[in-house]
Amino acid sequence: MQTRKPSYLISVLCLVLAASVTGLAQGQNTRDSASQANKAATVLKEIMAAPDQAIPKDVLDKAECVAVFPQVIKAGFIVGGRGGRGVASCRTPSGWSAPAFFNLGGGSFGLQIGAQATDFIFLFMNEKGMDSLLSSKFTLGGDASVAAGPVGRQAGAETDALMSAQVLSYSRSKGVFAGLELKGTVISQDTEHMEGVYGKDVTAREVLKENKVKAPAVVQVFPRTLAGYSPRKARR
Repeated sequence: MQTRKPSYLISVLCLVLAASVTGLAQGQNTRDSASQANKAATVLKEIMAAPDQAIPKDVLDKAECVAVFPQVIKAGFIVGGRGGRGVASCRTPSGWSAPAFFNLGGGSFGLQIGAQATDFIFLFMNEKGMDSLLSSKFTLGGDASVAAGPVGRQAGAETDALMSAQVLSYSRSKGVFAGLELKGTVISQDTEHMEGVYGKDVTAREVLKENKVKAPAVVQVFPRTLAGYSPRKARR
């Protein structure tokens, strides 16, 4: 009777170990994604809680997608940069979509020193803006036109003029919330966390527009929060 070689057993053990490590990594990614969704929902709630400083409801109601990047770190000495992770959701005929996960990065050059954490909110106002978000990577002010979003009770002609922009951007730093024309910032799909939540090769387009996947309950807090402030559904 032929016995199995030790090398065979080692191969089996390696496969089991690799599967365990992969499972642990996916579980950690899911937990990180849930934390990110909760942070994004909290940022939105805090900003909308102050009517005089919030995103105007008529502006939010016109947005097709909303992305929130909590606690983006900006740091530098002469040459600077920023980096962070965020969550986005788009309107669908059944309500706000399951959340997709993105990275935000960018650089700057000038006399600067120190570090700062900033919350960013982006409103994608039309189909072109949405298409930028659905791509794997795009640059604000390059691939998508961007303008500083109005806050508080700003409305009327000024707000209407901003509707030509594909993206409206906001920032909150040190408690101050305001529109910010954030050019040169790169937004790309966070493939690591997308895979951790939805599985391999699922794209932002499938999640945000095609509505092909169902999000786990632990990350649904972000679209639920959006629905509380702007329940409008996309036209079929």
